[in-house]
Amino acid sequence: MNILFFLKPKSEVAYIYDYHTLRQALEIMEYHKYSSVPILNKEGEYVGTITEGDLLWSLKRWNLLNLKDAEDISIMKIDRRLDYLSVSAESDMEDLIGRVMEQNFVPVVDDQKHFIGIITRRDIIGYCYDKIKECENCENH
Repeated sequence: MNILFFLKPKSEVAYIYDYHTLRQALEIMEYHKYSSVPILNKEGEYVGTITEGDLLWSLKRWNLLNLKDAEDISIMKIDRRLDYLSVSAESDMEDLIGRVMEQNFVPVVDDQKHFIGIITRRDIIGYCYDKIKECENCENH
């Protein structure tokens, strides 16, 4: 199965750039109601993932209670607990399943390492559920 079947393209995904500030990241994540988003560089390459937890712990560490102060902090100064591992567009389903067990989504990059979108855990679980149901139906006939 071609994993691109599950791809949510970059145009439909919220992400931040590595030159954004902490405040911009907070506002983008709040607006889209996402708990984690990919970070891209100016060239459109995937460079990491930022989570709500990363942002929260940074606010605590820097004792920031004012959004105005968050305008001066680069998102790349935020300690990230875990950067989600990406897959290439040519990856197979096994690569994808291994990743979604540990990540909310899997960033997908092309052969030039440019970010082209994500595949969500929800979509992979849905696919696996459908396959299980197909097998059950085959056994009952």
